[in-house]
Amino acid sequence: MKDMRDFIALCEKEGLLKRIGAEVDWNLELSTIAKLNEEKSGPALLFENVKGYDTPVITSALTTTERLSLIMGMPIKSTLVDLMRKWVEKGEKKIPPRWVDQAPCKENIITGDAIDLYKFPVPKFYPMDGGRFFGTAHFIISKDPDTGWVNLGTYRSQLLDKNHMGVQFIKGKHADLMLKKYAARKEAMPVASIVGCDPLLFLVGAARLSAFESEYDFAGAVRGEGIEVIKGETVDLPIPAHAEIVVEGEVDPNAFMDEGPFGEYTGYYSGVGTDPRNFIKVNCITHRNNPIFWGTTVGKAVTDTHMTMALTYGATLWQQLVAMRIPGLKAVYCPPEGSGRFLAIISIKQMYPGHADQVLTAAISTEMGAYGLKTVIVVDEDIDPWDIPRVMYALSFRFQPNRSQVIKRGRSTPLDPSLPINAREITGRLLLDATIPYEWKEKPIPITLDPDVVKQVQSRWAEFGL
Repeated sequence: MKDMRDFIALCEKEGLLKRIGAEVDWNLELSTIAKLNEEKSGPALLFENVKGYDTPVITSALTTTERLSLIMGMPIKSTLVDLMRKWVEKGEKKIPPRWVDQAPCKENIITGDAIDLYKFPVPKFYPMDGGRFFGTAHFIISKDPDTGWVNLGTYRSQLLDKNHMGVQFIKGKHADLMLKKYAARKEAMPVASIVGCDPLLFLVGAARLSAFESEYDFAGAVRGEGIEVIKGETVDLPIPAHAEIVVEGEVDPNAFMDEGPFGEYTGYYSGVGTDPRNFIKVNCITHRNNPIFWGTTVGKAVTDTHMTMALTYGATLWQQLVAMRIPGLKAVYCPPEGSGRFLAIISIKQMYPGHADQVLTAAISTEMGAYGLKTVIVVDEDIDPWDIPRVMYALSFRFQPNRSQVIKRGRSTPLDPSLPINAREITGRLLLDATIPYEWKEKPIPITLDPDVVKQVQSRWAEFGL
């Protein structure tokens, strides 16, 4: 799979995409159809007749594990944890991108007065949104001016006018760290916004990979070959060769425009009105012939955003725990309903006293877990962390409150609605040990069925009419 078109073709082959031929308004109607469809775990939707536009819009692309499996090159019936396990295993052997001289993303090049972001069918998603949001299922490419490290990061981008897009670079995120370096140099930061591409690049752009780690290299590892890239027209950045739409521009660290509000993945607005934020001054747009616009509804779970974060955040947390050389890890699961970031459940094979406590504190010490993770649950190896009824069982019959830990201060996210809007820098953390302590000499005796009788009964199952 090289691009969005390959993904669409593969989804159609598997019956996982629906083309919508009826005219649909970009203003609230398109997003409402997509959101109601996602709540029913429906197919990916390709809107072919957006009012006032010739460009189609794809939504609901990543809402199910079946479609995530196609992107990851896994069997269609893979579970979310199967995908996370591949993410962890493949991510250790990085493959750098491969430069090309010609690319489909350069089929149309627009500069100067011809630049007009309104030529694309950018949706307005929710009634209280501050406007139309160009970047939801996109990623922004930036480069560290000192080291050359290239970052792919997903940051919401509001359409402000024909050649300006607002961006929300949250404090401490990689693009924000880079922007501070450009500010010290008194320079603008070159950036490129990518809409529509190999969906794997959006996944890695939304992931919390460690600083100085290349998302391109990681995506190459998952794909098994280098991602094809080409130099931008006006920015010295590697652009995905098969991107549908590329917006090149620059961010002045000291310039701001009013942006927001926006209905976030938490199911709430992250603010009550507009706020002055950095913005992209657009200097060039390139796009393929007959481009396809990609957007995601965000909003309440479960949408593309939640499935993406459950996969990428959970897998990144798992990967970073493995890098800590902690033994006995069986699986890590961050439920989509928790946006993949606020709650983590970890299954381990205990090997020494204090093992569960080590895993609990390690989880919030990783780069992924240190930002916004509020609750960590550790369970024994006989509990699959994605089996929520069994996790509830462990919390009921193995958990003791006096073995839990409450940590009062940790880094929060400005998107967490459980904190006051004007005080979202610091969060508390709850670490729950739902294991049977390793050091107990006498452990509870589990009830088990006789394996021979189980086989006997299973052989007669049809006879019982069950």
